Amino acid sequence: MCALSRKPSSLLDTRVIYCGDNLDQLRKLPDACVDLIYIDPPFNSNRNYEVFWGETKEKRSFEDRHESTQAYIEFMRPRCVELARVLKKTGSFYYHCDWHASHYVKVMLDQIFGENNFRSEIIWKRTNAKGLAFKGFPNNHDTIFYYGGGEELTWNRPFKEYDPEYLNKFYRFVEKETGRRFRLSDLTNPNPDRPNLTYDWKGHKRVWRWTKERMEESDKQGIIHYSSTGLASQKRYLDEMQGQPIDTIWDDIQPIQAQASERLGYPTQKPLPLLERIIKASSNENDIVLDAFCGCGTALVAAQNLGRQWIGIDISPTACRVMAKRLRDVCRLPEDEKLWRVGRGFVVRDLPWTEKQLRTIPPFEFENWAVIALGGIPNKAQVGDMGIDGRIYPVSSMPTGSGKTAGELDFMDAWYPVQVKQKDKAGRPDIDLFEAAMLREKRTKGFFVSFEFSSDALREIDAFFRREHCIIVPLTVREILDESIARKLA
Repeated sequence: MCALSRKPSSLLDTRVIYCGDNLDQLRKLPDACVDLIYIDPPFNSNRNYEVFWGETKEKRSFEDRHESTQAYIEFMRPRCVELARVLKKTGSFYYHCDWHASHYVKVMLDQIFGENNFRSEIIWKRTNAKGLAFKGFPNNHDTIFYYGGGEELTWNRPFKEYDPEYLNKFYRFVEKETGRRFRLSDLTNPNPDRPNLTYDWKGHKRVWRWTKERMEESDKQGIIHYSSTGLASQKRYLDEMQGQPIDTIWDDIQPIQAQASERLGYPTQKPLPLLERIIKASSNENDIVLDAFCGCGTALVAAQNLGRQWIGIDISPTACRVMAKRLRDVCRLPEDEKLWRVGRGFVVRDLPWTEKQLRTIPPFEFENWAVIALGGIPNKAQVGDMGIDGRIYPVSSMPTGSGKTAGELDFMDAWYPVQVKQKDKAGRPDIDLFEAAMLREKRTKGFFVSFEFSSDALREIDAFFRREHCIIVPLTVREILDESIARKLA
């Protein structure tokens, strides 16, 4: 991973994840401040996804919010206007979408970025053919629209390795002295009207591509090959080639498979090599990369690994925490305010912190916020959690090693259950269910989070202690926000 030793802009903070509506966040950024923008917004697909997040593994319904193409475009237009504003004239913009609304998106982007700034329509083959029972051609690709900011762009031409079949067909010659593979390139000139290049070379009079002086020098260097008839051709060595230039059809990057190590379970998660290709091609080290719909953070991880500065925005608090964990685990980048200020860490900004905000976020988001705020591990499954939303592990039980099993604490028996209810007042029935869960798991201490507790609930907590000698610690959201829970967690 490349070190980020200097700040690229005095006007812009980087290595920051902002939680909130990206339209609000983008309006706070100065004009022409970003080198590369990639977005992968929710598609207008009217589909329901079952999401299994990597950090929490909770299961929930993930619904695209847009009921019609018009609503989708109306949602995206002001955001793309802001993205165009913050993009440098030398910058690049990539919009990742699928077939549902791609043609409408292209028209919108032409209007905002300008038709003359459209560079490429990239086709990424993301799956093998499916839906063969459907009468039509299966949709198995995504579209990525690539626009420039208006001037000479940052561009590092990408290459990929040659296909073995191509190598065997074209680079079939091997130089005996060096063992180097090469192919032959015609040295005759396609333009017959070149008197200055018309001469006899070793018994063959032709219109050549090179001057006679260059032919003599190349012959001395051994880069001319002679056929059985003595006709000269140029040797093009394989080890001097950069590879096969990448065009607009990307069929060499596989989608994330079920067993892939980078898989988080996010339904539209993109593979890391896809983002690495885009970032390498359209930015240089220490350039600023922005992803305004960062989801599970693949663009941020790619940018960090490639030595770029980055900014991420997502409206989901859980997504922001998943991104933060991924940056810590994969990139070994510390989440720390003091280290961030000296260029050695990152921060997450604007996570919900008022009771009003926390009352409005989805229940699974609220549960994750509460468990993580207590220093716990959210439950692996949102469905069938059997009355337990998370676990708190005492410091003494934490493993000291690292590796694949580090952080996977299921094998430890020293843990406290956490139950979370997004209610104005948790009542006696809620406490009864948690008591049953504690007894079933043989836990003698647990934590219950809600906005408030009814008097019946508090009386039952006392009765449970007298009856079963088990402790339930009631915690209010206000206590968590005020950070006044240390004594209760002891």
